[in-house]
Amino acid sequence: MSRIFITGSTDGLGLAAARTLMKEGHDVVLHARSRERASALAEISPTALGIVIGDLASATETRSIAEQVNAIGRMDAVIHNAGIYLERSRGETPDGHAKTLAVNVLAPYLLTAWITRPDRLVYLTSGMHRSGSGALDDIDWKKRPWSASQAYSESKLCIATLAAAVARHWPDVLSNAVDPGWVPTKMGGAGAPDDLEMGHLTQTWLAASDAGAAKVSGGYWYHQQQREAAAVVGDIGFQDALVGKLMELTEIRLFGERQ
Repeated sequence: MSRIFITGSTDGLGLAAARTLMKEGHDVVLHARSRERASALAEISPTALGIVIGDLASATETRSIAEQVNAIGRMDAVIHNAGIYLERSRGETPDGHAKTLAVNVLAPYLLTAWITRPDRLVYLTSGMHRSGSGALDDIDWKKRPWSASQAYSESKLCIATLAAAVARHWPDVLSNAVDPGWVPTKMGGAGAPDDLEMGHLTQTWLAASDAGAAKVSGGYWYHQQQREAAAVVGDIGFQDALVGKLMELTEIRLFGERQ
């Protein structure tokens, strides 16, 4: 039995992952953006280990999420599932960042830094990461005209790269990126062609399975098969540049003395 925290677990892939892991007997900590959203978890919350509340668009609330998780106890695994898709505009978070960047990249980065280090980390990315730009000078979209699709693609390139960087810096942690496919969730839409069940089973498998095939690190996964990510994801120079940029934007260092 493992303790597993899942961000964005009120619906879609996060909720499906939570249900699967709880059915397997694991202790799951759920996450909702607000207390109103937490009401959607009434069916499974009585058997969950806990529910934490906080908006990942805010660094202050993200820190609160980490503190709530740490108060419950050390997790064996964290699944960074939460994400947003095509935002109509750049938006402005309480910290002045583009909302897509804040939720999809900065929040997982901060939670990775603030949550007591688990044995396994799973980050949800997308096949659209291959359309992301490797340029980091304007990942916060302060100079370019807003493009929802490009911003999403870049955020998923960043998160796949972060997963690879964590695997390299923390050899004692199994860190992997998962492309769940284009699945029929609220985000993906009813017409999405990929299998919803396979969309969440890869991350639950990587988070909790004792199978040797699941105990690897630095992989990019699609439906329980390793795939090739965009070449830049594995580039050490790009990894270091990205981590440096995220540290600059958040003023939080991820990799320090324990590298």
